[in-house]
Amino acid sequence: MDAYSEDLRHKIVQALTERRMNKSEAARAFSVSLSSVKRYAKALSEGRSLSPGKAPGKRPKLDEKARRLLEADVEERPFVKLSDRREYLKKVAGVSVSESTLSRAIRKMGFGRKKGRWVRVSATSS
Repeated sequence: MDAYSEDLRHKIVQALTERRMNKSEAARAFSVSLSSVKRYAKALSEGRSLSPGKAPGKRPKLDEKARRLLEADVEERPFVKLSDRREYLKKVAGVSVSESTLSRAIRKMGFGRKKGRWVRVSATSS
């Protein structure tokens, strides 16, 4: 579920402060949970921003260093198998990932498979 917009959060807090609406009424009026209204009111009283925070999630398996090494390796050795690239990354960067993860990362970098090798795919070609 997406976070409520900052505009809606401001309207809820405005209803609490200017219109003297209590928290449960505000929750019903704006169709949000009571705990959300309480959280926004507390953030306002503490002087914190009402903007949504960063969504939690997993860290990427390949850090920036490993991604740069992988990209350089693909450009330098386009015919190497994924299993060999996996061993290379484990040796050089100390990162252990699956071949599927490597394949997805390489595609995300803009490479595609062409006759057994990885090549940069231009944005205009299909």
